[in-house]
Amino acid sequence: MGRTIRSLWQHHRLLFLAFCAAALITIFLALRTIAFYAYWSSHRAVPIEDWMTIGYVARSWDVPPQTLRGALGISIDGRDRRSIARIAAERGVPVDVLIDEIEKAIADARLEERDKVQ
Repeated sequence: MGRTIRSLWQHHRLLFLAFCAAALITIFLALRTIAFYAYWSSHRAVPIEDWMTIGYVARSWDVPPQTLRGALGISIDGRDRRSIARIAAERGVPVDVLIDEIEKAIADARLEERDKVQ
């Protein structure tokens, strides 16, 4: 094995470096995918809190973020990363009221999805 690596390094240095870089990128992306899967498989339907964004809630509750944003009257721009607390403060309403609106929008979206399936 050592002889093979030494030979590749001496005769095909650029190719060997490219292979090592590709292997490292592949390992990084595989680990990132595993971490992403492990995180989201254990964060399903978590109670909604004020630090969460609409996108986080939508992913946790398996509802399209556009549906939640539309139900709350928020621009459907996907780059909105405001927390629920910040949205509530900008609207001048208590966080609990906004969380109730989000929960109702989730329930409505799930009911609509169930009706589509049947």
